[in-house]
Amino acid sequence: MHVVGRIDREIFQAAGFALLAEEVVLTEPQLQHIEENHPGDYELYKGYLPLILEKPDLIVEANKPDTAVLLKHIVQDDERFQLILRLKIETDPEEYDNSIITFWKIEAKRYWRYLRTKKVLYKRA
Repeated sequence: MHVVGRIDREIFQAAGFALLAEEVVLTEPQLQHIEENHPGDYELYKGYLPLILEKPDLIVEANKPDTAVLLKHIVQDDERFQLILRLKIETDPEEYDNSIITFWKIEAKRYWRYLRTKKVLYKRA
C-alpha cells in the first residue's frame, strides 16, 4: 500500500461528501489494475497524483456510492486525467483509508464530455 497524497476536506464537503480521512492510498491490487488496463500511465504520470487529489478541476458523480470521479487538466503540459476515488465512510473498518480505484490519462474530448453528461458535484473556480 502506497500513500499517494491527501484530499482537501473543504472541496469534498462542498461536493457533498462527509470525509472521515484526508490521506489517500493506492493498494497493490489497484496499482496492478492500473498497470494492466492503462499501460504506462502510472509510471509516466504518478507525479501528478498529489495535485489531482488536492486540487481537482472537477468532481463528478460516480456510478457507485461513496465514490468520486476527479478530473484534472494540467495546463502547462496540456494533459488531462481521470481518477476514481473510493472514500472512507462511517461503516468502513477503522483501518480503511480513501483509496484510488483507478487512474489514467484521458483525451480532451472525454474530459469535456463529462461536463455535458455527468452531474458535476464540484467545479474549481
